[in-house]
Amino acid sequence: MYSLVTHLHAFVREIRPTVEEWRVGIEFVTALGHLTTVDHNEVILVSDTWGVSTLVDMINRSSDGATESALLGPFWKEGAPFLPLGASIAHDGTAGTSVLVSERVCDRNGAGIADAVIDVWQTDDSGFYENQYPETSGNLRGRFKADGDGRYVFRTIKPVSYPMPAHGPVGMLTLRQKRSIYRPTHLHAMISAPGYHTLVTQIFSPDDPYLDKDVTFSVVQGLIGSYETAPSHLDRDEIIQFDFTLAEGISILPDAPIG
Repeated sequence: MYSLVTHLHAFVREIRPTVEEWRVGIEFVTALGHLTTVDHNEVILVSDTWGVSTLVDMINRSSDGATESALLGPFWKEGAPFLPLGASIAHDGTAGTSVLVSERVCDRNGAGIADAVIDVWQTDDSGFYENQYPETSGNLRGRFKADGDGRYVFRTIKPVSYPMPAHGPVGMLTLRQKRSIYRPTHLHAMISAPGYHTLVTQIFSPDDPYLDKDVTFSVVQGLIGSYETAPSHLDRDEIIQFDFTLAEGISILPDAPIG
């Protein structure tokens, strides 16, 4: 608190706001609370769009050699169904570019981690997560157990970029700053195994136009995957191969923002 108040007073002394400017700031903070509900957290949104969430994540990342982490986001749900390796998280009839996702979960020495749990979730081709619809369906989310060599494989569709909620004070401020309000294409993944730090991360697409202007500052080079045209025998449009490397530690799952 001492540090917070010291920096806050230094900020006020530096910009020397008028009383009217100070009132606008108070109204902005008040509006964050008024718009925060069980389904939408405007306070988290401002933390994300100002880069604070990503900075906290960077400070608390696992040891060198592990796959870099990225924000959990507001759409992870506990208890996604376990599916057999090779199954699709996209329900029948789901539109989009079909993708095969595969490779390994390894430790920092390159050894496969047997039975590691890969929990994945993503948008549909309209840019929405299934729990943003009036009736949730469990579409485009699921859990898989890696085989004895740490290998995993599943089918899905390619996610798409989408705008952050812009109806509140955070969205209006971001637009006034002439910043992009978009998140680039990404696949969420949470990897866990006993004896290893839980990895919460995202896999990005290299051809996304918002890659270098992610509104949440989450993109790092090591998380940019490579989508390639799939061989004809796979009956998929594209494939992506991505290894997850875990650091030794305690396996703890985060609290779910959505039940």
